[in-house]
Amino acid sequence: MKTESIVDKLLENMVNMDELGKQLAFERGHAHYAQFMEDKGYWRKELPTGEKFIVEIEVLYDDKGMPRDIKDTIIKRLS
Repeated sequence: MKTESIVDKLLENMVNMDELGKQLAFERGHAHYAQFMEDKGYWRKELPTGEKFIVEIEVLYDDKGMPRDIKDTIIKRLS
């Protein structure tokens, strides 16, 4: 008999992953980035204050190839 782990149950509903990522970013005082088809290859940046922007991002890596920072350039303010 196969038992389902808690992780398996959580991963069944992947639509909540974006919201969980946003919540964690805001708890840490960081911006949340997400990509949507209607933004034509750009990213949306949402700040904990509720401000939203369309941005172009560049991921900066350390000497071991691990991402260490995101540099963004604002294209358009949404709200």
